[in-house]
Amino acid sequence: MKDFNIPLNDIAPLVEIPDYSLYYFIAAVLIGIAVSVALFLALLKQIRKRRTNQRKEQFKALSAIDFSDPKRAAYTISELGRVFASDNERTSKAYHNLFERLAPYKYAPKVKMIDEETLGYYRLYLEIIDV
Repeated sequence: MKDFNIPLNDIAPLVEIPDYSLYYFIAAVLIGIAVSVALFLALLKQIRKRRTNQRKEQFKALSAIDFSDPKRAAYTISELGRVFASDNERTSKAYHNLFERLAPYKYAPKVKMIDEETLGYYRLYLEIIDV
């Protein structure tokens, strides 16, 4: 017969295994957020730079309008001036005043040359614009 009284060793207690996966996840999230913010700021910088370049180009075009064709000049001033009208309240008022003064030159089939008063408002609007 066999002897069933075999000496048994005690079962060892649970051993704590260090788990750093939460720290790795938090670090990955923080690095991802930092990279995303850096890309967003770089994109924002490019957009602002492009916007200022476009504003300068549009201001040059607005400043160099040929008044030999008053109808085309009135339309061009209205179109290009709209870009700068939303800068502040002063430019907005000046643009709307100039826009109203240019209305007779846009909607008539035959127009005469733009008068000096309207040209004065145009020059004043150019001086108000901050580029």
